Amino acid sequence: MKTLEPTKFVQQILDFQKTAFDNTFNAMIMVQGQTEKMTETFLTKNSMIPEEGQKMLQEWMLAFKKGQEDFKKTMDENFKKFESFVSETAGKADKSAGKAAK
Repeated sequence: MKTLEPTKFVQQILDFQKTAFDNTFNAMIMVQGQTEKMTETFLTKNSMIPEEGQKMLQEWMLAFKKGQEDFKKTMDENFKKFESFVSETAGKADKSAGKAAK
């Protein structure tokens, strides 16, 4: 029975987690986009909401979108850092194995 190298196993887990995160994040973005469209339609069709209230909701949606972008950027950077860490660890393990074989 062939065993899976620890670094490859960790890389597969990382790839799975990144894919799961990206898919979940994209689904959240789609839901947010639909909610935004419904809110904008509601605001334009409803004359009962004062202009200040409309501005507040618009600013809130922009702040939410900015938060999403910042969160995605941070997660992508951290996935890259972890991938780099796994690659470096694998390289060090390969060098150690090469020295031990000599």
